[in-house]
Amino acid sequence: MPTIAFTGHRGLPRDTAVRIRRALRAVLAGRGRPLVGLSCLAEGADQLFAREVLRAGGELDVIVPSAGYRESLPRAARAGYDELLPLARHVHTMPFERPEPVAYMAASVFMLERADELLAVWDGLPARGYGGTADVVAHAREQEMRVLVLWPPGSRRD
Repeated sequence: MPTIAFTGHRGLPRDTAVRIRRALRAVLAGRGRPLVGLSCLAEGADQLFAREVLRAGGELDVIVPSAGYRESLPRAARAGYDELLPLARHVHTMPFERPEPVAYMAASVFMLERADELLAVWDGLPARGYGGTADVVAHAREQEMRVLVLWPPGSRRD
């Protein structure tokens, strides 16, 4: 069964989120079934991916980077997190006390170790902090994992 790890940007304007949702829908429609998506359910692209995996009839595994992770999300993203977390087939919580870059990267590495490929919503720019999308893509490529990058024309981030 195809297992897809996911990384992507936060802070997506509404028009970009619409473009990304369409792109995710198209990519996931072409995958085999049953499908398993791995996500940390961060705001933005992560939650879009999780919703599209479930919409496609796939299963969701969630990796929680640390204790207090939910509270580190922007208030607007917590409702989506709370809605999606109980829909997960499995929830893995990493052994970190605080939500910080080292926990985010460790969660991503954990996720990649369990996946067949990485799907990334990435603008191609360097990470804004350790453990960001660019770092996850680089790690996957170092492991010679298949990486598919989505950044639809006209997309931007805050």
